[in-house]
Amino acid sequence: MPFEFIKTKIPEVILIKPKVFGDERGFFLETYKKEDFEKVGINGEFIQDNHSKSCYGVLRGLHFQKEPYAQAKIVRCIRGVIYDVAVDLRRSSPTFGQWVGAVLSEYNKHQLYIPRGFAHGFCVLSGEAEVVYKVDNKYAPEYECGVIWNDGDIGIDWLIDEPILSDKDKQWHTLKELDKKGELF
Repeated sequence: MPFEFIKTKIPEVILIKPKVFGDERGFFLETYKKEDFEKVGINGEFIQDNHSKSCYGVLRGLHFQKEPYAQAKIVRCIRGVIYDVAVDLRRSSPTFGQWVGAVLSEYNKHQLYIPRGFAHGFCVLSGEAEVVYKVDNKYAPEYECGVIWNDGDIGIDWLIDEPILSDKDKQWHTLKELDKKGELF
């Protein structure tokens, strides 16, 4: 199999290590193969690819879309280095409010599968980074939501001291506030 699938401390979030074939000319790897992904429970039909570029210290997140436009994602960094984070927003889950993070880079070529029901964010650890990710549902701006990046109850260690945030990402609510408003899964 051209992939190694590793369950994280939140088993539904899966670190994907592709097999890389390299020599003095460069490298080749498969980034997605539906048949292999389905064998480990990644069953979504991915309908869109997104690509972003950011400079050092940029933190994007923690984003999610509410039902019926929730999205699963497969995230990879094709240039530079990021710290990618998923937070469990499923109220009935034993890992509700917990997070996992993984370093994704152009060097390790790892990917992170984040199922529906999770918030997602990343911060850039290199001078610049380009991130591409697949999603299994369309973007619906009226269903967009987020958790504030520095929610003390979640306690994410972002590996950077002073992140650069968009105005929108500075305004998200805490997990407790979103739960009270009934905006979680």
